[in-house]
Amino acid sequence: MRRLWLLFAQTVTVGLALWFIVTSLKPNWLQQGFSVNKNVSLTSSATLIEAPSSKVVASGSYHLAAKRAMPSVVNISASRNSNNNNPLLSDPFFKRFFGEQARPKSERPSSSGSGVIMSPQGHILTNNHVIQGANAIEVALADGRQATAKVIGTDPDTDLAVLQIDLKDLPTITLGHSEESNVGDVVLAIGNPFGVGQTVTMGIVSALGRNSVGINTYENFIQTDAAVNPGNSGGALVDANGNLLGINSAIYSQNGGSLGIGFAIPVSTIKMVMEAIITDGQVVRGYLGISPEDITAEMAESFNIKQTKGSIVAAVVRGGPADQAGVKPGDICIAIDGKVFQNSREMMNQIAALKPNSKAKLKILRQSNEISLEINVGKRPPFKLEE
Repeated sequence: MRRLWLLFAQTVTVGLALWFIVTSLKPNWLQQGFSVNKNVSLTSSATLIEAPSSKVVASGSYHLAAKRAMPSVVNISASRNSNNNNPLLSDPFFKRFFGEQARPKSERPSSSGSGVIMSPQGHILTNNHVIQGANAIEVALADGRQATAKVIGTDPDTDLAVLQIDLKDLPTITLGHSEESNVGDVVLAIGNPFGVGQTVTMGIVSALGRNSVGINTYENFIQTDAAVNPGNSGGALVDANGNLLGINSAIYSQNGGSLGIGFAIPVSTIKMVMEAIITDGQVVRGYLGISPEDITAEMAESFNIKQTKGSIVAAVVRGGPADQAGVKPGDICIAIDGKVFQNSREMMNQIAALKPNSKAKLKILRQSNEISLEINVGKRPPFKLEE
């Protein structure tokens, strides 16, 4: 009996020694042997089953696109000075009751928006309305760094502005091809809505070439149903690969929140505006000196016009390029240099693309007669809202 006990004790001792050695040197052997226990967590009242850990991106996930684009999207805080100079606050009567609190104070209202790092040299693109009137602009990067930005130039007509910061190793975004986008393509909107922090929302391209929204002078918006809210202005709209398609600019809303109709300025416009601002400090556009209007059904009936496509000349600037070429109010413009347009917005975009000091052929209808006029293109005056 004693020999059996000694044999049992020796067996247990050797087994415990082997367990200790394996536990210390090869713990993964035990995990592989008991993989079921890894996925099952027991509590006093429930059994919880966990999925096996995996670094593989799930099917249908846009994690890689978001990861690629998010570092280049920044938060922008613009401060503006405003002085309360109400003379009543300096009146001794008011001071008697309100004390020093009644003295005028300098307030610093601020607005929050987003921006996109476009170049290693620190160029940041945002909306003009985000920084308009600001005397101090602070930029916060996704990696925690902060910097003061200076304004390189603005283009109110497209609501774009170019800033620059002085930091090294900046994460820049990759430009996509907005002209190759299709309705139904998946897009991600990245920005800082309501100041809660960097946020990514997903949607699709709802429409392309929106140009009658009435927000900017020159419009060619990408419409999307990705949730875009206040604070997203100036942020990035990217494709499923994380490439920039546009700058989120505006939303259609009745309550200030997203209703599934957002508008982004396409990268094709962005490149043209940004290059002009960095090179010349401003965007130079063509100018004909006319005010075009869409042809409504009532207008067509009044002028006895059979077509509603094109644009009717509502006014001509005296002494301007169109006036010198013989354009008159009431003329119907239908094409510039052979390129037809459907409405006044398209016409304005075509005029803007003309080079100043060049010549352009304007095709018009006057009393049902088709006329071709050659016009010397001028330079569009800044901040003028109509052609």
